[in-house]
Amino acid sequence: MDKAKEFKWKFFLLFIATFIFILCVTVRTPRTYRAIPKPHGPPKTCPLQISERTITPLNNTKHLLVSAYMDQREKGLDIRIIGIFKRDSIQPLYCLFCCAGHLSSKTTPTTIIQHSDNFGFPFVTTDVMCQIPPNCIATHVGLLTQPDSVKVFNQTWLPIRNQKTNEKEENKLQFNFTVCISNLFGDYNNVLQFAQTLEMYRLLGVDRVVIYNTSCGPDLDRLLQSYSQEGFVEMVPWPIDHHLNPSRGWLFSQSGGDVHYFGQLTTLNECIYRSMDRSRYVLLNDIDEIIMPYQHNNLMSLMGMLQQQHPNTGVYLIENHIFPKKHFEPSGRFHLPQWNGVPGINILEHIYREEPNRNIYHPHKMIVQPRSVGWTSVHEVVKYSGERFKVPLDVCRIIHVRVALQGSLTVEQLHEDKRLWDFQEKLIPNVDKVLRRVALLSSEGHS
Repeated sequence: MDKAKEFKWKFFLLFIATFIFILCVTVRTPRTYRAIPKPHGPPKTCPLQISERTITPLNNTKHLLVSAYMDQREKGLDIRIIGIFKRDSIQPLYCLFCCAGHLSSKTTPTTIIQHSDNFGFPFVTTDVMCQIPPNCIATHVGLLTQPDSVKVFNQTWLPIRNQKTNEKEENKLQFNFTVCISNLFGDYNNVLQFAQTLEMYRLLGVDRVVIYNTSCGPDLDRLLQSYSQEGFVEMVPWPIDHHLNPSRGWLFSQSGGDVHYFGQLTTLNECIYRSMDRSRYVLLNDIDEIIMPYQHNNLMSLMGMLQQQHPNTGVYLIENHIFPKKHFEPSGRFHLPQWNGVPGINILEHIYREEPNRNIYHPHKMIVQPRSVGWTSVHEVVKYSGERFKVPLDVCRIIHVRVALQGSLTVEQLHEDKRLWDFQEKLIPNVDKVLRRVALLSSEGHS
């Protein structure tokens, strides 16, 4: 009997000791184990740290992200993220989505497309494409370097633009014509030519001008702010120089730097996608170029004719023609006193046009239907659907007042071209009005 009691007592003590041991182990569990909340798993809602910048560094990489767009033209892909990637550091990336406030349960792999025209620079325009997971109403997207989304707490999100709404709204475009000015940098202060160009475009039927602005001169900045407040110009901040050493040239072997011409290729592509659901046509050209119809008084009439004659065309190539700024119209009739104090070139004074040297490469600029474009270079669209058409010179050409390309040509060897004068009656008072608005018009007036 005593032995039985003794055995029970020992068993009881063993039980107590085991219980205490288990309790100690549980309490002293390492923090790494206890840091993962058992019932929650990955966060249920998106901790929305939304990037409001136009250039956003991608965590744990050397890459930069610009914007994200809905683009379902390629089978099995829904989202196109436009970025600037370091060519020698491309790695697998994964899309994580914010689905109407909730985090997607898993990431989706990406397709990374480097644009072929890098001109030798280490950084290149890159598209990252991926699919939205089922049952996700995607509002924002983030990129990860790992497929696991559990540890995502400080993810930077890009808003997804060009969201499809109803069909009625989709077919109703806000603008007929948008001009994309790829980049403005340095102390560029060519105010008079800029005002004349924008007012000329307004007369031709352009609804909106998008300008990617790194920096410019003080007078031009005032003018841009005025146009922006009025709604005619959409200013996109472009602080590329805060992230990279941008080149002022187009070829790495000649000018060095990180990226071609202040990221011009990226901004042109970004502008096309920015305009895709808003504008019928997009004009891709520089700040000192005017795409000018020669048989029509506005761009709508020009494109109406071209679309009728070439209905399957999505890309129209317009030839560039230089009007050297060193040769002046001899009578001086447009050397207006009220413009004397305005910095910049007066394009009405330059009526002599070079004949392009067709034995060497001669560039074009473009009018495109943005929904036909996959991606573009500076002088040609690289990926597009439909056809492309070189517009004849007697129908449309670019008026480009600048330094002579063929400097040795005399006035007698140039063509007289007064097409701009056809608009002078409306153009001059419109330019006066905008310059007066920013206090840049001389007090001499029209004396």
